[in-house]
Amino acid sequence: MKQIHFGVFEVAGPQVGGTLSWSHPRSDSLRYHELDLWIGMAKLLDRAGFDFLFFADGFGYPTIAGDLPEMAARGGINFPGIDPAVMIPTLARETERLGFVVTSSTGLDHPLQTARRFATLDHLTDGRIGWNIVTGASQNTIAELFGHGTMRSHDARYDQADEYVDLAMTFWEGSWEDDAFRGDREAGVLADRDKIHRVEFEGEHFRSSGYFTVTPSKQRTPVLFQAGTSARGRAYAARNAECVFVQGTTIPHTKANVADIRAKAAENGRDPQSIKILVGLTVVVAPTSEEAQALRKSFDDLQTDEVVSVLYAGNTGIDLLALDPDRDLTQLQDDGGPVGQMGQTNIERFLPKDGSAAPTVREILDDLRGKGTRGLQLTGSTTEVADALEHLVDETDLDGFLLEPLFGTADLEDFATLVVPELRRRGRMPAEAATGSLREQMLERPGPHLSEDHRGHAFRVTPAQEAIAG
Repeated sequence: MKQIHFGVFEVAGPQVGGTLSWSHPRSDSLRYHELDLWIGMAKLLDRAGFDFLFFADGFGYPTIAGDLPEMAARGGINFPGIDPAVMIPTLARETERLGFVVTSSTGLDHPLQTARRFATLDHLTDGRIGWNIVTGASQNTIAELFGHGTMRSHDARYDQADEYVDLAMTFWEGSWEDDAFRGDREAGVLADRDKIHRVEFEGEHFRSSGYFTVTPSKQRTPVLFQAGTSARGRAYAARNAECVFVQGTTIPHTKANVADIRAKAAENGRDPQSIKILVGLTVVVAPTSEEAQALRKSFDDLQTDEVVSVLYAGNTGIDLLALDPDRDLTQLQDDGGPVGQMGQTNIERFLPKDGSAAPTVREILDDLRGKGTRGLQLTGSTTEVADALEHLVDETDLDGFLLEPLFGTADLEDFATLVVPELRRRGRMPAEAATGSLREQMLERPGPHLSEDHRGHAFRVTPAQEAIAG
């Protein structure tokens, strides 16, 4: 019987998923500036046996016609936000075993900066950190904010990301031998110079020559997460990711994405079951189905076409309200520009495929209302939710879920109180939560380091390798 892993998808901002919820009396997200909010949430997840708290992050915001829409500010639609990474050492200190995953783009910093930041976080969390690798978000906005002349095409960003991760793993895996740091007071030796190796990297996008100053952390390389369900995104995940966050809309769609990623992993010489694949899931649970449905309705009543349009524009560059509502998205194909180069997962899901008709813009607005960028939706009693979770895992070969709460901590308390005990009773979650590094907890394998079939393992420097290289 497959165990079910759980993470929580959050942003250090007013609400999750580009939907409107902060004004609801149940929500606590207006306190997103307050460290105590996140400490309380992390402690709750730690006690309940969740695997990790995941922070989506980025510098962007929704734009329509090149500017911040009034609704984005008024409604708090993916705007504003703070940097979640700086909170993680404090959250780790306040918890015992909970992992922390944070998003960082391959399109902004040099890989050295990212490698240093995550190596530091891995030290400070005692091996409980993960990196959610993204090639960018709100890319047109980012290009303007950072003074870039043009926005890179979708596939070109993945080309750069391949090289970015290679260099980062070279720093983590290939610069210090395991016993290079000695800290020997009596001998007066802090580190063994012969076991610290110079990095020489010459690529198409990045270059580096010199020494990595951070000693090896518990995991060396953070657990590698990747989100994105485009064809190129799935291929990238199969090569690099240890945990994959896929976009799920239906059971058949999710099953196909899971199978494709596992097949591609096998083609890359990896154990296909070693990759943990999770889908975003919004759960509204209450003691009775009627109570859960009423709570969900109170959220749905806050959503409008304007909320949907602002969110979708920020993710894809497409203003749905500016289009013909009775036609599908193919009306954009001759327009050129940035459309189709960002948010491809949320574009492709609404294009014609397999000979079936694509939804109209009106139908897209209706489909996304209350969902935003969220994944699957589930509302019901304790038993109904537990049954549905088991069915989803069994039908799709998923390994778990990233819960995307509607109302922040209150939703997570309900899940922890009602659903977690039921899943434990059914044997779907361990009676005692796993401990150790995030990699050991998530991948259910001994040891905190990359597995031998992961391509990053080849970057490790050993004395024998150094002698051969010389």
